[in-house]
Formats: sequence, structure tokens, C-alpha cells
Amino acid sequence: MSFVTVVWSMIAAACLTLAAVHLPVWWRNRGAQTTLAFALAAVSTAGIAFCELAMLKASTPHAYATAVRWVHVPIFVLMVALAGFAFHYLDAGRRWLAATAIGLRLISLVVNFTVGENLNWLEIHSLRDISFLGDVVRVPVGAINPWMAIGQAGVFLLMIFFADASNTAWRRGRRAAAMVVGSILTLLMLSGGGLAVVVYWAGGQAPNTLTLFCLGIVVVMAYALSTDLLRAKQLVVELSEKEQEAALAAEAANLGTFTRDITRHVIEASDEWRELFGFTPDEPLTLSAMMQKIHVDDRAAFGKSMAHATQDRREQHAEFRVPLPDGGIRWIAVIGRVEFDSRGRPVRSRGACIDITSRKQAEQEMLRLRQDIAHVGRVSVMGQLASALAHEINQPLGAILRNAEAAALFMQDPSPDLAEITAILEDIRKDDQRAGAVIDRMRALLRRQEVEMKPLDVPQMLDDVATLLRPDAAARHVALEIDAPPDLPRLRGDRVQLQQVLLNLILNGMDAIGAKGGDHRGVAVTARRQGPDTLAFSVADTGTGIAAAQIDRVFDPFFTTKTTGIGMGLSISRSIVEAHRGRLWVENNAEGGATFRFTLPVAT
Repeated sequence: MSFVTVVWSMIAAACLTLAAVHLPVWWRNRGAQTTLAFALAAVSTAGIAFCELAMLKASTPHAYATAVRWVHVPIFVLMVALAGFAFHYLDAGRRWLAATAIGLRLISLVVNFTVGENLNWLEIHSLRDISFLGDVVRVPVGAINPWMAIGQAGVFLLMIFFADASNTAWRRGRRAAAMVVGSILTLLMLSGGGLAVVVYWAGGQAPNTLTLFCLGIVVVMAYALSTDLLRAKQLVVELSEKEQEAALAAEAANLGTFTRDITRHVIEASDEWRELFGFTPDEPLTLSAMMQKIHVDDRAAFGKSMAHATQDRREQHAEFRVPLPDGGIRWIAVIGRVEFDSRGRPVRSRGACIDITSRKQAEQEMLRLRQDIAHVGRVSVMGQLASALAHEINQPLGAILRNAEAAALFMQDPSPDLAEITAILEDIRKDDQRAGAVIDRMRALLRRQEVEMKPLDVPQMLDDVATLLRPDAAARHVALEIDAPPDLPRLRGDRVQLQQVLLNLILNGMDAIGAKGGDHRGVAVTARRQGPDTLAFSVADTGTGIAAAQIDRVFDPFFTTKTTGIGMGLSISRSIVEAHRGRLWVENNAEGGATFRFTLPVAT
């Protein structure tokens, strides 16, 4: 067996072996496009080697022409594989360049089977023996096919594609990949094209050795893939270390991690996660099983949070309760993220859960304390209004007494005027209702009760506050104005707490006016709609305003500008507004005085 036969056969066998190794890898991971491209390049190089060996050892011109004709099929496959490998490996390159190059090569493949003996020769007259690598090989003598220029133009465009892709990869910082893949592939294609020019257009008597250049291309591609393999192995090691660190951190923080396979409806979770929900170490985990562990009142909200995270492609944040076997409640917070495939379909979600029971208990205790402080604030406000409200109650009580005395006199008459007595009784009933309404409003504000969030009629709420404050305002000679359109939408909140905010702000406004002289002494309360989901309130006074050095501190606890104040009214008011998902702030008026503004959401 000749040396050339051994070398070319070994090249073909090596390429087929490489292809046999990489094709199953691609079959199991269809997203590995570079692996598929490498396998196709190796197979096509083996095909080129077999055809080229047939040319070098051809016994007749016809056998040589046939081998040349068929070698263009694996050459076409090789060009497609090289274009795909460069594009996916470098993640760069203009597609139209690669498509044009492959299109020209496809046209030349058609010419190869239709014009002349093949794409390279119109006619082969004879074969000549020459020495090559210590062996005797054959080279043709005949007429060149001018259509060969189409195929070589495709090779030239493919070289430009490689150069463009390597330049883009270089500018993106992938310099090693650009040097190894882009530059070397360009040089090898250029060398192969130069050999074709020497053999065919320059009339050089040299054998076809395209296989050697193709082998160089396969070696470069194999080196690139092996580099990626080594990098992947290093990343696996680093990932394993990071996972161990994350596991230690999660264990220290009592975090439970999980991964849910959405397509297979199964959950893989850490031991901490199982312990949080009360699952045994070997119990199968599914979404439905997890939902059964969640408190029945929280399941709908948790399901909605998962649906929103999937639809909006954002993180899931949720808090829910898990009933415990001993009758207790465990609060759990979860944060998760959904992963999608290339078609945009959700495939899995990952996340972490943590026990927040202690935090929830602290929040409830803080809420109770805040409610107690707010209740004290309301009692203090009622104390400030006591004299004015007593006068407000004394008026109807005095009227009731006078009407009762008049009715008694009428009843002493042997023929009492029943119509007059009926009118007196009606007056007594109205005065009683008037006094009762004042007392009911006071009792509502003084009552210690849980927060009750419900839709509230804004004009009615403002009118109740104004009814309580108008006697005090009249005693201070302050005009209290309420401006609220009757068609305002309802807001959702606790009536007593929001009335306390208004009472605090209006009383502060009247205190700010104090003994200030002038014709206009007033506090104006306004409510307006601000956008589709918000109501805006303002309480403006005509007092002296707030000093610039103090305006940023007025909401601080225990800060006050009053000699008899404790500095909790505005702090409580801001906490109430923020608990209602609103905002409270203050600003000085250009014409004097200050305006407190706050926003509240519309009831949905």
C-alpha cells in the first residue's frame, strides 16, 4: 500500500471517528449547533479525502473526472458547516455574506453536474505521473472549465464572512476566539483557494491536496471545541463550589430553596424547604401538594402571584401562612423567578422561601402599639374639643328642657292644644337626635377597635369631621371650609383613623392661626380626584407657616412647635396615611400659612 493511500485513509478515518463522537452529543442536545457543524465538517473532510485519493490514484481520465465531479458535494457540505460553525461559535458575522457564498457554491454544484466533465474541467485528455511524498500520483491534462470562477467566488465571499465575524468578535472582547477560529479559518481558506488558482488557472503541475487544508480546518474547530470543553469543566467546578457556598449560606439563613419543573409538574427542594412546609424527606413534591399546605385563605393570592410572574416575566414575591399540626401558624415569604425556553414557554421556576413568623409577630405588635398611640391621640383631641362639644351638646339639651317645660304647662290646661304639644314633641325628638349624633361621633373616635378597611364616602366623612370641629372653630373665630364634590369616588380605609388624620391637621391649622389678627382667619379642606386611582386631600391654613429649618422635621416623633404639644399627632397621621398606601407631606403657601397634603387610593 502506497504512502499517499495510507495518509489519506488515516485522515478520513480520523475525521469519521471525530464525527461519530460528536454527532451523538448533538443528538442529545439539539441546541449544540457548533457540535453539529463540527461533525458535518469532519464527515465532509472524510468525503473529500476519499474522492481526492481516487483522483491521485486514478487509472483513466474518466475515473479522474468522476472523482472530481463528486468531490464538490462534500466541499459544499463543508462550506455550509464552516459558515454555521463560525456564526454560532463567534456569535457574529453578517448572515447575508454567508448565504451569498453558499448560494454561489450551490450554483457551481449544479454547473458541476451539467457543464463539461465537472466544475473544474471541460475535458480531461490524459493523466500524467508525478512524484509526491515519495509516491507516484496522477495529475490531469485538459481544458479548464471557466464556470469554476463561480465556485471560487463563493469561497472568496466565505473568507470575507470569516474575516468580518472575527473582527466583530475581536471588538466584543472575544480575542482568543477571533484569533483561533476566525483568523485561522480565513488563512486556511485563502491557502486552499490559492492552491486552486495554481493548479487550474496557472497551469501548475501539482496534485490536489485540498484534504490537508480541510484537515487543518477540522483541527482548528476541534481545538476550539476542546477549549470550550475545558472551560465548561472549569465552570462546573466553580459552580459546584458556588453551590456549596450558597447551600451553607441558605442553611445559615434558614432559607429553603426549590426548583419546579413546570413541564413534568414536579418539585425538587432542599431539606430546609421541606421542613418549612412540613414535608418528610422522602415525600414526593408537586405543586398541588404544596398548595394543600398553604392556608386556605392564602391559596388564591399565591396562585395569582405565580400567574403574574409567568405572564409578566417578573419575579414572584408572596407571603402566606402554613398551618402547623399543633394549631399554630407559620408565615413564609417566597421569592421566585420563571425560566422560559427559546419559544417563550415557561419550563421551570426557581426560588427560595424563608420563615418570617417572628417578623410578622413583631409587625402585629407594632400595629397594636400604633393603634394604642393613635387611640391616645384621639382621646387627646377629644379633650381639646371638650368645651366646644359640651356647648354643642348643651344647646339641644337646653332646648329639650325648655320644650318639656312648655309641654307640661300645656298639659295643665283642661283642654290642651294637642297640635302644639305634637309640635313640641317633634322639636324634642330633633334636639335629641342632634345631641345623640354629636355623642355618637365622639364615641366612634374614642372607641378602641381593630382596623376596619371598607369603602368610605368622602363627602360624608369630611362632613362628620366638620360637625365635630365647627363649634371649636367658631369659638376661635376661624372659618372652616369644606370643599368636596359629591361625585367623588369612594376610598378604601378605616373611617376612624382617617377622621383622626383630618382632625389632627385641621386642629394644627387652627392652632397655627392662634391669636393672629386679620380679616381672613380660615382653614380650607379640599378633596379632589387625582388620576384614575388616587384621591388628593389638602388642609390649608392662613397662619404663620412653618420655619424653613423645621419643615423637614415636623413629622418626626416627639417634635413639636407647641408649648403644650407632645409631638405625636403628625407622626401618627403620616403612619396612618402610609398604612393606607398613601403619602402625606407639607408645604408653605406663597401668601402665608401652610398646606398639608395627602393622597389615598380609590376603592377597587
